[in-house]
Amino acid sequence: MTGIGTTAIHGDDGLSPTGAVSPPIVQSATFSAETDERFTEIATQTRGDAFYTRYGNPNHAQVSAVVAELEGVEAGLVTASGMGAITTIALALLNAGDHVIVQRSTYGGTTSLTTGLLTRFGVTCTQVDQTDVDAFARALTPQTRLVLVETPSNPLLELTDLTAVIDLAHAHGAYVVVDNTFATPVNQRPAAFGADLVWHSATKFLGGHSDVSAGVVVGSAELVDRVWETSIVTGATLGPIDAWLLLRGIRTLPLRMARHNDNALALARALEEHPAVARVRYPGLASHPQHDLATKQMSGHGGVFSLDLAGGRPAAATLLAELRLAKRAASLGSVSTLVVHPRSMWAGIVDADQLAATGIGEGLVRVSTGIEETADLVADFTRALDVVAGRSGSAG
Repeated sequence: MTGIGTTAIHGDDGLSPTGAVSPPIVQSATFSAETDERFTEIATQTRGDAFYTRYGNPNHAQVSAVVAELEGVEAGLVTASGMGAITTIALALLNAGDHVIVQRSTYGGTTSLTTGLLTRFGVTCTQVDQTDVDAFARALTPQTRLVLVETPSNPLLELTDLTAVIDLAHAHGAYVVVDNTFATPVNQRPAAFGADLVWHSATKFLGGHSDVSAGVVVGSAELVDRVWETSIVTGATLGPIDAWLLLRGIRTLPLRMARHNDNALALARALEEHPAVARVRYPGLASHPQHDLATKQMSGHGGVFSLDLAGGRPAAATLLAELRLAKRAASLGSVSTLVVHPRSMWAGIVDADQLAATGIGEGLVRVSTGIEETADLVADFTRALDVVAGRSGSAG
């Protein structure tokens, strides 16, 4: 299979326990065995799906196989959330005394994990500017074990040069783990650049309907097996119903991402010239400082962009209040357009000093475009920004 749309539909062929076209939900916490020999076999199988759901489940196996196929890697596993995925990866690969490099511009939960929780267990962390390859090179030490990359980044839409950073890290014996949540395998496949593991908050675009919380880790079978061994200890287990919902969402991922991409680009272009907007951050715009890199390593530029509003936080509050189609909500990647004020959202997970260092301004609004009609979204945002401009006195 070479077509991504075909893979999304057929990547788990042969894994349904009944042969049903729509796989059944295997809502069982445990599975029986008829003999001692069979029980020993299923109890000791790595990433098995017929022993105990914390160890694996047919629904887990199906969705993991599809995401692994989409990302072009050997194996995968699912977790209860995106944070469950990255935390389990970190605990699987790191020991006391190890060093981690993480981007300054990245999801707040990842920052909290690396600069907070992991430090309690003797792991040190260096934050770098992801747009500067030399910053990664300077941060590398003999103790560097893991380099965490998110590209495009949340919420500033900055890019990491995957080829350069992965080559640097591997030359120093470090693993590179890439958060591909924003791009999805439709737009970017980090493993093709040499990433060791790829993870997703599958709550976002993979699920796509704001009805499931899930995480996915994919990569080589050897590394995924190591992560699995830690996952059965941490117990960040995805329920069978949620795994089934995630698989159902992934079936339409290529179709949805095409509309997400189109809507984000159309909105970014339309709003870039609005007087209430100081800057639009979107890799698909020629004005993005890393547009050439985006064109090189991405096949599409994603469904998320950010607006820096000239009027700061009051302007952001007005915009969010005036929008009619877009919903003010955390998360992203839904069929509905979602907007959020990141500075407010992350105040609860990142301390004040770190939040100030991220470059997330008071006037920044993150927009995750849904799959509504493009013209309706452009009209809604333009009207709301006209109100912002009028209140701030910038309409003239």
